Amino acid sequence: MVQQAYTREEARRVLRISEKQLRGWEQQGLVAPAETYGFRELLALRTLIRLRENRVPPKQIKRAVEALTVKLKEGESPLTELKLYADGKRIRVEIDGKPMEAESGQLLLDFNAAELNRLLHFKPKPAETKDRERRAEAERWFQRGLEMEQTGASPQEVIEVYRKAVELDPRSAGALVNLGTIYFNLRDWKEAERYYGQAIQTDPEYSLAHFDIANLFDERGDRLKALEHYLTALRISPNYADAHYNVALLYQGLNQPMKAVHHWKAYLRLDPSSNWATVARRELAKLREAAVVPGTRG
Repeated sequence: MVQQAYTREEARRVLRISEKQLRGWEQQGLVAPAETYGFRELLALRTLIRLRENRVPPKQIKRAVEALTVKLKEGESPLTELKLYADGKRIRVEIDGKPMEAESGQLLLDFNAAELNRLLHFKPKPAETKDRERRAEAERWFQRGLEMEQTGASPQEVIEVYRKAVELDPRSAGALVNLGTIYFNLRDWKEAERYYGQAIQTDPEYSLAHFDIANLFDERGDRLKALEHYLTALRISPNYADAHYNVALLYQGLNQPMKAVHHWKAYLRLDPSSNWATVARRELAKLREAAVVPGTRG
């Protein structure tokens, strides 16, 4: 089977990350610079996204990755070979179903290479095996859905694939959000809200789910609910540029110019060179010209 390859732009669109964020990870040495991405590279980026959403500092991620790399075989990456996740302010790694602290090396780094390899391939109990197989199968259906969206499959075909992922793993927040987005694009607000709501219930700290349901409420004219979820997305991911942009527009529409200015400036710090940055500067200029906030600078 030929592995699906994504261009740099396609990978960013699928994962919903900015070019600035991707370049930042490359400069920090967390991922290698690339113009095309396969499944393993997407897994590494998704791990980084989850850690970022939990507000883990990049330097801490780098320390944990470096600490784990010394125990893996040459050429293998902790971001793809191990399950890394945030536990409060710490990064942990799961091996044989047991959490271990990644950065300090407690427990994990006491193992030699042979022992670590044994743990990574330790045969789990039948129930654990079945559960892991279902999650792995759900991930394959999810990736298939992403591929089908990229190749222009019909919405109904993609819906069926994502539903299969959710059937196998009801906690597949990514599949739930993508289902919501498909229904959003079909203007089926009820179904879109249902799937976005399930994603948030599954993972309350999933900033993308809050951002997308905020878009839905905004589209339906419920600005207060939209604002609530945009702000939640920013609480989880303070550097979420698109959320700053939409919050600025909402505050401007709600006649709260000082708050709008704060979020326009935050957006421009994060994305100073895109076409949308031109719009942001124009909106700041409107506020200045209206003499609502004298001295504002874009």
